[in-house]
Amino acid sequence: MSISTKLSTPRKTTKIIAIANQKGGVGKTTTTINLATALVAVQKRVLLLDMDPQGNASTGLGLARDDRDNSIYEILLGEISLQEAVVESVVPNLFLVPSTVDLAGAELELVSMEQRTYRLRKALQDPIVDQFDYILIDCPPSLSLLTLNALAAAHSVIVPLQCEFFALEGLSLLLKTIEMVKVNFNPGLEMSGVVLTMYDGRNNLSSQVANDVRGHLGQQVFKTVIPRNVRVSEAPSHGKPVLLYDFKCSGSQAYIRLARELLRRETLKAA
Repeated sequence: MSISTKLSTPRKTTKIIAIANQKGGVGKTTTTINLATALVAVQKRVLLLDMDPQGNASTGLGLARDDRDNSIYEILLGEISLQEAVVESVVPNLFLVPSTVDLAGAELELVSMEQRTYRLRKALQDPIVDQFDYILIDCPPSLSLLTLNALAAAHSVIVPLQCEFFALEGLSLLLKTIEMVKVNFNPGLEMSGVVLTMYDGRNNLSSQVANDVRGHLGQQVFKTVIPRNVRVSEAPSHGKPVLLYDFKCSGSQAYIRLARELLRRETLKAA
């Protein structure tokens, strides 16, 4: 059965969210995978776009590298449509457009193309987009042309931020980039919020960073924090989101709370 047949009921609106941070190791891909799964758990239908050449989101959702026949790379080059690359993940109602190592070369290939910053936005005009409640974009850990494509196509951005000493320094650069994209490419781009990751309540530094970030950004920071949790770290090696690997662990429950908080914020914004 084709993907389009399975996704037969159009959605009134589809929310496109980029998960971005130019710093690596902050839990960006982990947050993308598990927030997507948590949204599915609260009855949403979700498509995840893997825009990172490392392809970790694809692996974390159970798709082997040998099974990635069509990917986001071919979509950005205009060789195939979005619908042709959508595949099922290990999570029911969570679909995936995978990434391959070819994406690493896309930066150079896109430079000479017309509307190079809008390649993803154009691809997301595909009618299949209407079949989803949410599209989450896992961005690469850099402020690259791939990230610009994601930000130019998104309605909003979620920034995962590790509770470490240099967190605010990197965040200020990312916020400037988001503002630049808003001014030059995507006037409707908004901040969904900053989510604190790898939080260790026993560590004074984690508490200090959390307080500093909340002091600078206030309500833009999600109340939900993602704890440092070994089960979250183990799950990708099994090709599963942590919510499938161990639903009861503290990491899984935190992502469920994050999904609910995101939905509450959007409900209040729409009111």
